[in-house]
Amino acid sequence: MSARPLLPVRVYIEDTDAGGIVYYVNYLKFMERARTEALRRLGHKHALCMEEDVQFVVRQAQVRYHRPARLDDELLVSADLQRLGRASLLFHQHIYRGEELLCSAEIDLACLRHSDLRPRALPAELRASLTLLFNESPL
Repeated sequence: MSARPLLPVRVYIEDTDAGGIVYYVNYLKFMERARTEALRRLGHKHALCMEEDVQFVVRQAQVRYHRPARLDDELLVSADLQRLGRASLLFHQHIYRGEELLCSAEIDLACLRHSDLRPRALPAELRASLTLLFNESPL
């Protein structure tokens, strides 16, 4: 299991299919929350990003489903920054039930201008925060 901070998530009925198993796309939603919270811990909120004309979009997602999660499970979701590019971020993410790995993914994000959805460099303040964390401590 990851040594980095993990986001706790409870599985609710809305997250599952008719059989009570987490619907596959909801794992991506759980991972989105973990990345959002990792950035929030750095002081970068979604609303502030909009004001700074910044938006992150998923450019590529490679997901592997190992075991199913079920209704009422308590999950832990990681968001480990693996690469910091000029206008991109690469995260390795994992979802656990206790020590059991349920899902793993590599999520590649592109940084865009919110106003026209064209690529842009990461804002200097965000880059500085991410660089510090990427080089010295976990997200």
